[in-house]
Amino acid sequence: MAAAERAGSGARVGLVLVSHSAGLAENAAELARAMAPDVRVVPAGGVSGHADVLGTDADRVAGAIEGAWSTAGVLVLMDLGSAVLSAEFALDLIPAAHRAKVTLSAAPLVEGAVAAAVAAQTGGALEQVESEAVSGLLGKQAQLGGPPPAPAGPEPGGEGEWQEELFPVDLPLGLHARPAARVVQALAGVEAEVRASNATTGSGPVSARSLNSLATLQVVRGQRLRLEARGREAKEALSRVARLAGRAFDDPVTAEPLPEAVEPQPSGAEGVFAGLPASPGTAVGPVVRLGHSALVVPETAPGSPLQEAALLERALAATRSELGQLREQTARRAGAYEAGILDADLLFLEDPELADRTRAAVARGGVGAARAWQEAAARARAQWEGIADPRLRLRAADLEGVVRRVLAHLLGTPESTPTGSGILVAEDLNPADTAQLDPKVIWGIATAAGGPTSHSAILARSLGIPAVVGLGAPVLSLEAGAQVLLDGDRGSLVLDPSADAVEDAARERERRRRAAAAAARAASRPARTRDGVLVEVAANIGSVADARAAVAAGADGVGLLRTEFLFQELAQLPGEEEQFLAYQEIAEALAGRPLTIRTLDVGADKPLPSVPREAEANPALGVRGLRLGLAQPELLTPQLAAITRVAASHPVRVMFPMVATRDEVMVARGLLAAAPAPDHLEGVPPLQVGIMVEVPAAALGASVLAPLVDFMSIGTNDLSQYTMAADRGNAELRGLADPLHPAVLRLIALTAAAAGPGSWVGVCGELAGDPAAAELLIGLGVRELSAAPRRVAAVKEAVRAATLPRARRLAEQALELPDAGAVRELLASPRRR
Repeated sequence: MAAAERAGSGARVGLVLVSHSAGLAENAAELARAMAPDVRVVPAGGVSGHADVLGTDADRVAGAIEGAWSTAGVLVLMDLGSAVLSAEFALDLIPAAHRAKVTLSAAPLVEGAVAAAVAAQTGGALEQVESEAVSGLLGKQAQLGGPPPAPAGPEPGGEGEWQEELFPVDLPLGLHARPAARVVQALAGVEAEVRASNATTGSGPVSARSLNSLATLQVVRGQRLRLEARGREAKEALSRVARLAGRAFDDPVTAEPLPEAVEPQPSGAEGVFAGLPASPGTAVGPVVRLGHSALVVPETAPGSPLQEAALLERALAATRSELGQLREQTARRAGAYEAGILDADLLFLEDPELADRTRAAVARGGVGAARAWQEAAARARAQWEGIADPRLRLRAADLEGVVRRVLAHLLGTPESTPTGSGILVAEDLNPADTAQLDPKVIWGIATAAGGPTSHSAILARSLGIPAVVGLGAPVLSLEAGAQVLLDGDRGSLVLDPSADAVEDAARERERRRRAAAAAARAASRPARTRDGVLVEVAANIGSVADARAAVAAGADGVGLLRTEFLFQELAQLPGEEEQFLAYQEIAEALAGRPLTIRTLDVGADKPLPSVPREAEANPALGVRGLRLGLAQPELLTPQLAAITRVAASHPVRVMFPMVATRDEVMVARGLLAAAPAPDHLEGVPPLQVGIMVEVPAAALGASVLAPLVDFMSIGTNDLSQYTMAADRGNAELRGLADPLHPAVLRLIALTAAAAGPGSWVGVCGELAGDPAAAELLIGLGVRELSAAPRRVAAVKEAVRAATLPRARRLAEQALELPDAGAVRELLASPRRR
């Protein structure tokens, strides 16, 4: 695994699959990867240079072992005969230091690969991973009359006193499915009994390993989650969740607020169904259905308890594999954040409220796996539907999708697929159903139930499929094949639309298509205003995968590399060499585009396991960012040395966060100058040095700081909250910490005005990704905008539509307005042009 990708979560055992058939090895590897996306699985099938020839090749196996190499070791699985001989011979072809950490296993190839991948994903040691691989046949043996699969063990627990910790929840949607799933994942493998409560309302305690149970706590924004743990690793369990909470439960704040989920609106005129807009755009076409097969669950057990138990495990494994593949597919089509929606679906399969309850019912006898699963699911569904928060109640649809998939496997019934091309009309859609939709086949989505904040709605938006939800039960009476017009902007569905309405919708659809296509085609070109002012449009990233996505999106470079990904979850600090390899790999992925590396931006507000610190009364104003690096040079010095080494062969910039004073910049530059100089520096441009302007003092003193640096990048997220004295995570102050407030805009203008000849000012906060704000920022003097990769094309188009004189007039107008709301109205007004 690449160093940059491996460093974020610690080394995992790598897998090599040796088969006589190249196709079999590749397909088995794909199945394993779907189960464990962070595990390096390398196929070694067939003979080199002869794709159609069955056989094995020691050189190919040796290369695969090196490709899967990890400090945790490599497990090699083989199919038969000469595969074993080739694998044994391959050990003589690899370095002796690696040979000691390679295990050749007698486990079955396919079943073993899946079992091993799951064990490796959770960080199991090489011996544990091999043990899981060897036991891969137990479920099949039980079904065919052999020994039964090992029963699921009890929840990890222990003796001793309960230890507890409180965690504030400041997420916009509370502890909803994705952050709750992160809690369950964080506790995987910890030997402790952990229970959770809502410390604000008093609900609970429930198992912290159960996604369903966590949902019943209804922890909304502003409340606190209480965790209690006891057992050998109780402290570790609380520590893991503390780190997760410090990262806002890995639940990024969306740049665009989603509409609230409300009750469906009543329909209007005859043939017009009114609902809620969930995904923008229009679509015209025939009604199509999902074509769900009838799932008839038998009352009694068709087989023995042993047979039913094996059937259940096979159904769970098959569903897990399907959802894993859908997750990978969604990550490629929509992005990592959207793919994370399916993590909650995957956790439903492991939830003790579902899986363990079903296993126990099957073991008691008298009821089949399908009936036991259905009854356990009904109980879990009732928990979700009993939640007061309407947004969390939408998760019941997510559960229903997973339940149906498992039942389809238990009953041998094919899963549902759309009956044709057109507008999909359904009661509701679950995330897995939505994730597998093809926009070329399904042109729009109309559901009777659901809400615009549902996971399915989020996925529809990311896939570019127009959607309207909450249309009410009458919409289900529409016959398949009936012509409808769906408007995802207005939230309506019209039966038998007029020719004029269809023509208007077609024109709007074509306009959007042309605009998006033009933006995508031009994304790789530089962004210049109509009068020739060049604006660099870069990307904010946090991994090698993000770097590749930025290049594909047409970014001019990287305006912000968040280096925290290298430090999170690690018990020990990454050294200079590990950091160098990670930054080097990202720089290579950018193929000559500039890379701005922000030094470690953590502190008491974003704690790291490897950097324990005392609690601070106000961590957002405490020892964080550059302040921490200067207080603990052992953090900053190796990082600067690694950055300097990468800069010897790639266009790299270094950027210091949370700067407030001139002295901080001078000391940081001194540490940079003292970093060991790499060889072969002749002809290499000097390393550009910049600072982040996040503190009002830095903006007000920009004229003092500017001569010390080559560039200044404004972090509008923090600058807004510090300027307005309003925590942007506080729901009651959400509208106050607005980067478009004239007070914040004046600080941006002051910073830009301080830039001297040869230096420049950029923006890397969320405001940079808003196309509507691009012209305003240009008018304020900003010449670099760094945003999420998916926003690059739209921001570049906004730059190209601007002119400098008009942008300056716009900035002058905005600075005179009373508040952020007035600025937003100005930007939305067509007359401003």
